[in-house]
Amino acid sequence: MTDFPMTYQLGDRSVNRVGYGAMQLAGPGVFGPPRDPDQALAVLREAVASGVNHIDTSDFYGPHVTNRLIREALHPYPDDLVIVTKVGARRGDDAAWLPAWSPDEIESAVHDNLTNLGIEAIDVVNLRIMGDIHAPSEGPIAPQFERLARLREQGLIRHLGLSNATARQVEEARAIAPVVCVQNQYNLAHREDEALLHTLAEAGIAYVPFFPLGGFSPIQSGTLDEVAKGLGATPMQVALAWLLQRSPNLLLIPGTSSLGHLRENLAVRDLALPAEVVQVLDGIAQ
Repeated sequence: MTDFPMTYQLGDRSVNRVGYGAMQLAGPGVFGPPRDPDQALAVLREAVASGVNHIDTSDFYGPHVTNRLIREALHPYPDDLVIVTKVGARRGDDAAWLPAWSPDEIESAVHDNLTNLGIEAIDVVNLRIMGDIHAPSEGPIAPQFERLARLREQGLIRHLGLSNATARQVEEARAIAPVVCVQNQYNLAHREDEALLHTLAEAGIAYVPFFPLGGFSPIQSGTLDEVAKGLGATPMQVALAWLLQRSPNLLLIPGTSSLGHLRENLAVRDLALPAEVVQVLDGIAQ
C-alpha cells in the first residue's frame, strides 16, 4: 500500500481517505428515486460500518433523493461522519443539469440541504461551478462564494470548498474565506490539474477527484485492464489505488448503488501497487 497516511484533514476533521459518493444512489441519470431503495439504504449503512466517515452528496442528486436517503439510513449521524454537499446547480423537469447560480439560489440550496439532511449546520459546502460538466471554465465566483462565506459566519456551514474550479477561481475563493477542499476531474488519463493538486497539497487542502475512470481511450482502458488482470483486481480498484498513492491530500469518493461494488471499492485500502505497475500506469496519460 502507499506510504502516505490513510487519513487526511478535511476542515477541522480527520477523515479516512476512501470515502463514498452518494450520486449513484438516485435513479437512472441521477434523477428520481433509486431502483432498489432498500439496497440504497444498506449501501450507506455498510459504508459507514466499514469505516467510511466522508460522504459526498448534493440536494440536486435526484433532486432531493440522496440527501433524504442519507438521513433515513444514518440519522442521527455518527460523531465522526463528515457530510460534504455542493450547490450551484438544479435539475430540470426533463432531468437536465441547469445552473442555479445567483447568490439567492445558492443560499436557498444550502437551506434545502440542511432540511433534507436533517442537520443544523453542514460540515462542508462546495460551490459547484457550472461550465463544461467535466471541466472547469474561467469566470468570476466572488458573489456566490461571498454568500456562502456569510452563511458560514452565521454558523449554517462549517467549511467551504469548490467543485469544477480553475486555479484562478481557487485563488479568488481563498481571498474571501478559507477553502478546505477542491473537487475536480482527475484520474489516470486526465491530469490537467497536476499543478493545482500539488499546490493544494502544500497548502493542506484536500483534493477530491471525480470520475476515476472517466474519459479513457480504448488503448488506455486496455492497458488498465491488463494491469488489473495481472494483479487479480478490477480496473476500478487499480485506478483508485493509483490515486491513493499519487498524493497524500487525495480523498476518494467512489460511488455505487451495489453492495458488491462498495466492498470492491473499499478493498483498495489494502491493494498494493508494485513500483513497476505504477510506472506503467503513470505512462497511460502520455
